[in-house]
Amino acid sequence: MKEKQLGYYFIVMASIVIVLAGVKSASVIVVPFLLSLFLAIILLPSYEYFNKKGLHSSISMLLVISILIILISLVSKLIGSSIQDFNSNINIYSERLLVYYLNLVKLAGDFGIEISAQELSSVVNTKQIMSFSTNILQSMGSMLTNSFVVLLTVIFMLFESMNFKAKIELAGENSDALHHLQNITSKIKEYMVLKAVISALTGIIIWGVLALIGTDYAFLWGLVAFLFNFIPNIGSIIAAVPAVMLTLVQFGAFSAMLVALLYVAINIIVGSVIEPKVMGKGLGLSTLVVFLSLIFWGWLLGIVGMLLSIPLTIMLKIILDDNEGTRWISIMLGSGETKANQK
Repeated sequence: MKEKQLGYYFIVMASIVIVLAGVKSASVIVVPFLLSLFLAIILLPSYEYFNKKGLHSSISMLLVISILIILISLVSKLIGSSIQDFNSNINIYSERLLVYYLNLVKLAGDFGIEISAQELSSVVNTKQIMSFSTNILQSMGSMLTNSFVVLLTVIFMLFESMNFKAKIELAGENSDALHHLQNITSKIKEYMVLKAVISALTGIIIWGVLALIGTDYAFLWGLVAFLFNFIPNIGSIIAAVPAVMLTLVQFGAFSAMLVALLYVAINIIVGSVIEPKVMGKGLGLSTLVVFLSLIFWGWLLGIVGMLLSIPLTIMLKIILDDNEGTRWISIMLGSGETKANQK
């Protein structure tokens, strides 16, 4: 009996490896589909709102897609000009930042700590650190603006969403699998919409404060904060690095410290206060799972996979949690806060 179970587990693991290899080889198709899926989920409440107001589904679709195209066009234009300007000045910024590293080496030497400036420069590449976030935005922007397939897929998904409930009713009330699917999709929609709203609020706050301080490309760093807020715990840290460093080279250490404290405060308020109250703690992931999912989805789907790593893992957790046989895996992926609260 044990040998049969062991053989079964080997078959399951082999099947998973084959599926993952197929997904990685087909990432050119999978990534635009996932982007379309998440865009459709975020836009769905607006589409449903227009329909409830008595508008025809075609008119509702036209309104939603028009708003999406206008937003993407405006954001792409702002991102394009900001990134182009930022990349043209990145050598100047990295050289100024290098001066602070050299001063740090000198200060350490005064305290008897010998650090090689050449070794520090080889380990800490200031140019790569400054351009990391903009490289991600460029890859996201080019995929959204150049892929007509993404827009078409979003349209078809939104049209299909209106018939989904009717299909479940036609399938019969005893169809457990379809009702599980409806439960899963409703949870995913709720999570994605709330997360998008909270992330947008975070990005707007970052944009406004950096604009008041006078940090260059404040809108760009607000957009980075919006995207990276989908990655809990470490997302805010990654998003803060270029903004803090740019403030450092512009205004000095005190202003950079203020910006760093701003990111920490927002991370604590949003991550520890607002999100648990609005979204509940049942969808929380452990810090280890967050880090490993970032590596795994990044390896599987590239940079876009890194940004979608937490939504994808949350989707997987919801699917596992909805089945009695796999609920234990969902619990292992979680942070354990729900269990602790129950006690």
